[in-house]
Amino acid sequence: MIYSKKFLLFFILLITQLSIKAQVKLPSLVGDNMVLQQNAKVNLWGWASPNEKINIRLGWSDTTIETIANAEGNWKVTVDTPKGSEKQYDIEINAFNKIVLKNILIGEVWLCSGQSNMYFPVGREGTTWKTGVKNYEEEVKNASYPNIRLFTVVTNASPKPLEDVTGNWKVCSPESINTFSAVAYFFGRELYQKLNVPIGLISTSWGGTKAEAWTAQNVLEEDTAFLPILQEDAKNEKIFQEKLENYYLALTNERIASAASAPKSQLKKPKKEANKTSYVLYNAMLHPVVNYTIKGAIWYQGESNSGNALLYRTLFPAMVKSWREEWKQGDFPFYYVQIAPHKGQNAGIREAQLMALKAIPNSGMVVTTDVGDAQNIHPIDKQTVGHRLAIIARNKTYGEDKLVYSGPIYNHMKIKKDKAQLFFDYADSGFKKNAEPLKEFEIAGNDQIFYPADAKIDGKTIVVSSSKVKNPEAVRFAWKPVPEPNLFNNENLPASPFRTDDWVENK
Repeated sequence: MIYSKKFLLFFILLITQLSIKAQVKLPSLVGDNMVLQQNAKVNLWGWASPNEKINIRLGWSDTTIETIANAEGNWKVTVDTPKGSEKQYDIEINAFNKIVLKNILIGEVWLCSGQSNMYFPVGREGTTWKTGVKNYEEEVKNASYPNIRLFTVVTNASPKPLEDVTGNWKVCSPESINTFSAVAYFFGRELYQKLNVPIGLISTSWGGTKAEAWTAQNVLEEDTAFLPILQEDAKNEKIFQEKLENYYLALTNERIASAASAPKSQLKKPKKEANKTSYVLYNAMLHPVVNYTIKGAIWYQGESNSGNALLYRTLFPAMVKSWREEWKQGDFPFYYVQIAPHKGQNAGIREAQLMALKAIPNSGMVVTTDVGDAQNIHPIDKQTVGHRLAIIARNKTYGEDKLVYSGPIYNHMKIKKDKAQLFFDYADSGFKKNAEPLKEFEIAGNDQIFYPADAKIDGKTIVVSSSKVKNPEAVRFAWKPVPEPNLFNNENLPASPFRTDDWVENK
């Protein structure tokens, strides 16, 4: 009997140890249906028992890769990938247990991030949105692209960096595209159609969020320029805690004053907006992703930072720099969208985004002054936005050198008597002639009073004047929350709003 008990105890301990050792697992991003970056060194990683030996067999190679988990049970290997194609592969991971990843493609992988205009889905079904994109029913119906793969990071916030995200790779289909980021999809679809290789899109975005929420904690804490952001966080936390304390006090007083059979309290417990605090989205929705090898990133955000556009000039480039440092892939492509016209925005935030073109290496910007909606901060024409992001990538990343990817960008000004002559980049083909008379130009003298200006196309320049300004010193273009400009180059790409002065400090 004694031996039986000892054997039973030994058996239980053995099973327990084997169960623990069998818990070799992978992050959500390393799974069935994923796309791995072509012609690259990509990371595969996961968790296992401390010092556990792991063998990996790649479907495109005869070599078996061996690695050993460290003392904390973490492991990571870097593997070489071939040229992208439609061929599907399996990846076999053998430790104490065996994991087989199926339906893997090799192609181009892009990270897609930002706030609600990036989060905005293609369709409506299964979402809380009142509308999908323009012609969404047709777009959803035609979204059968088995070589485009979609990964949506489930929204989450954390005060500390996390190891994993929630989500899974899906094959692009009418069923899966309905709730996926529209801007990301239209960007990826055009790349797929032009490059003819599989496309992997990782959407990690959350509506109403500020750039500081997507920025690493050390970046914000080590630069005194960002002290106001952290001070605002502390202030908001104090206000929330006071509201919470008052709620519990009122609830206690109510219960003391009421009988046991009193109806349920009508008091509402205050809720913290988890996604509003600095670095919490970086910790939960970006940091766990940085092991995944990408080609580049697209970004659509800025509306929530428009209240402090001056600070965004510094914050936005710092955020991008911190991403690149964490990914350790150099200055990977970073293409972003200048926010669209809306009654609740200001010109300063677009200027900060325009200035970022010079502050952020290997970047590109989409102008959206012609596809905004004054009454709707979520304009439904996401096809144009995705296309314009794609043509930047096609030129700057994929070598279509003759493809013009930007509308006119102000370069410099010359004053000639009572007129100002404006020179632009990305206007080599000239301006659309049928746009005249040009709108949204203003001009001022040294009194800093701006008047509507007469603007005319003169070759590859614009000449601006007003009978009320004899000695011009500054010009502004589309400098208001909801401009309606009509200055395009001959590739039908709109000019970015700009000003030649810095007279008024924009908050």
